[in-house]
Amino acid sequence: MSLFLAIFIIAAALLFVTGLYSLLVTRNLLRIVISLEILTKGVTLIMLGAGYINGNMATAQAYVITIIILEIVILVIAMGIVLGVYRLNGTLDTHKLNNLKG
Repeated sequence: MSLFLAIFIIAAALLFVTGLYSLLVTRNLLRIVISLEILTKGVTLIMLGAGYINGNMATAQAYVITIIILEIVILVIAMGIVLGVYRLNGTLDTHKLNNLKG
């Protein structure tokens, strides 16, 4: 394994861990959406690195394109939900959201 690939995998793992940590720690809905984006970027980079190591780069790229498309759809839906919650409650703090009815 080359030095560049090792640095690439370490950077991707750091992105994943950063996204996971911020997802678990934050209470702001907008920060939660951003941390999900960071987490999925780390996953896509890890998948590219794994595809390069295994020699299946074409398959890894196909999976990454699919993940990116799904990520955009989820981002648009999540931002719509965040915008609706902000308009309804005036805050994005998850501990202050008491008006949720289900």
